Parts: sequence; C-alpha cells; structure tokens
Amino acid sequence: MIMLQNLFRNRLHEHPGQRLYAAAVRQARDPAFYTRLGVADRIDARFELYTLHVLLLVMRLRDEGPQGAELGQDLFNVYISALDHALRELGVGDVSVGKKMRKLGEALYGRMAIYEPALRDGDAATLAASLARNVYESEIATTGGALAAFALSSRARLAEQTLEAVAKGPAWAEIAE
Repeated sequence: MIMLQNLFRNRLHEHPGQRLYAAAVRQARDPAFYTRLGVADRIDARFELYTLHVLLLVMRLRDEGPQGAELGQDLFNVYISALDHALRELGVGDVSVGKKMRKLGEALYGRMAIYEPALRDGDAATLAASLARNVYESEIATTGGALAAFALSSRARLAEQTLEAVAKGPAWAEIAE
C-alpha cells in the first residue's frame, strides 16, 4: 500500500524548478499587482509579471555559483515548458506552437536583457521605464515606478535569504502603492 501511495503522490514539490516556478506564479498572481499597482488583468500583463518574478529568482540563484546556476536553469526550463503548455491549453495547434514559442522566447530574452542590468545596478529609473513600456504599455516612465520599487526591494530581500530558504519558498518584498 505504501508503495502505491509513493507511486501516485504528487511529485511537484519534489522538483525544485517546479516548486520555484509555482512560487513565482503565486507571487505574480497576487491581487495587489492588479488592484494597487494597476497592472491590467490580461494574459500579456501576466506574462510580464511571471517573467519578472522568474528573472528575479534566476538572478538570485545564479549569485550562488554553480549549484544555484543549475537550479536557476532548471527554473528557466520549467518556465519555458509552462509557456509551451499554456499555448497548447489555449488551443494553439502543433504547427503554430513553434512559431508562437519563438516569439515568446524572443520577448522573454528581450525582457531579461533589459531588466537584468537595471536590477543588478539598482537603476530604478531605467527599470521603471522598461516596466512602464512592457507591463503597462505606457511611454510614461513613472507609470512603472511602484512595480520597479517592488522588483528592486524583492531583489534585495531575496539576496538576504540563503539558497536553501529561496529553494524552499522565496520571501518577496511587500507590494506597496
């Protein structure tokens, strides 16, 4: 009987990349992003928040050297797989999935290339302008200010946590207006 329970139990929490991805998604779905910070509840805005949270975790993990970098790569792979799965769930056909994944991949890498230097340098103005453009679809840089402050605070808070603590369940900054 115990063997059957072990065979059929949910393995999600045994896989570190899956666990971290679930933590990033949970945080990105926090209603405060939509109510306090005015993020539109649309699929593209959710993609932007998921990407930001995954990037924050990947950056933190890479700061730990090879072990963290491996875990960060695992998280990134889970995210890519989740994007593929989401497209299929939305009814995108097998022929079109490759093209759509290529576009999403380009957007994902583009966001990371823009956000990462600003996050590493603590450059709130550049980060706010990028988030305003990508999350809020606004050219007014200050539109992304509160979200940039959250991201920079989360980066600092994640840096204070041990690798083990982050892997078990990252603690994010508070979402303030």
